[in-house]
Amino acid sequence: MTKPRVSVLINTFNHERYIEHAIVSAIEQDFPAADTEIIAVDDGSTDSTPAIIHKLASHSEFASRIRFIRKENGGQASAFNVGIPETHAELVAFLDGDDWWAKEKLSAVVEAFSKNPDVAAVGHGFFDTLSNGEPSELVVPRTVCHVGLKGLEETRTATVAKCFLATSKLTVRRRILQRLGRIPEQLRFCADEPIMDAALALGGAILLDRPLAYYRYHGGNMFGFGSTDPVRNRKRYDVQVFLIKFLREMLPEFGVTPDRIELMVQRYQLDTDRFEALYGGGGRRQAFRAESRYFRQEYKNASAGYLLFKAAVAALTLILPPARFYQVRDWYGKRNLRRIRQTIGDAEPMFPEMYKRVRLLDRN
Repeated sequence: MTKPRVSVLINTFNHERYIEHAIVSAIEQDFPAADTEIIAVDDGSTDSTPAIIHKLASHSEFASRIRFIRKENGGQASAFNVGIPETHAELVAFLDGDDWWAKEKLSAVVEAFSKNPDVAAVGHGFFDTLSNGEPSELVVPRTVCHVGLKGLEETRTATVAKCFLATSKLTVRRRILQRLGRIPEQLRFCADEPIMDAALALGGAILLDRPLAYYRYHGGNMFGFGSTDPVRNRKRYDVQVFLIKFLREMLPEFGVTPDRIELMVQRYQLDTDRFEALYGGGGRRQAFRAESRYFRQEYKNASAGYLLFKAAVAALTLILPPARFYQVRDWYGKRNLRRIRQTIGDAEPMFPEMYKRVRLLDRN
């Protein structure tokens, strides 16, 4: 077999309902089969996921294209650390076992790399879908663009743009993975974060304004929307605390200055502050500090009316228990009451609105 141009690395854990769809979407790309290899790493699933992968990998039509690796459960980073050394191509495309790709994904990504020989990664738009695969929202960059970490404003844009570089949207050059080395296995999820941040620092990324992946929301998502499960939120908190520390140590090695690093981690810091208000004993004072920080880092040039509105919100953090305050906040957000508040006053976002969302249907 000649050396493939693209290695597809699929990581999976207990995805029996979804894994066949993911693998078939990689097999059915309009990119030449001879130029691809598919490595599926099962992270110790306890359901029928391994049997499904084995059946596909043993099929006479696919046997030469799929390599199946089964390991003890250790999390996403450990799956990457096992799978990445097994890849052979210059480009490595990542896919979560519960997501899937559009047929033209690899062709579009490889073309972008060919046109931009110095770029480290390519990302793209995507569809959010329900657990049954029905698309609920289209999310795409407003235009094809390059993002990186060369200055504060570019870093702000990159921070917003990272949703287009998360696992199933991420393809990187091998040199980035070699420079990064082993990914800390404390990252049982969010193991794509060091990869995308290293790529942003070491050449940047091209973002395509096309939806080439489907991100599936279901009960097993660790970073799904609106989780109120304290156990799941504790796991998220632990990973975010680790990421804040790790990125502050890793990024200086790639030439990223402290001010840009703080921009990169501040949203994780906000999430940890909110967790500590809810579950860590910080209480109302911590909620007040968290929401004050959120206002300072997310908005500028606020009108008098908007400042009055934010003062009322700050007062609520001191009046209501944190759990009740965040229930009210979620209720406000889900009903899009911002349009009413805008009649009182508004503020400019600190981060650019560089993507567009098109709601296709309401999530269940």
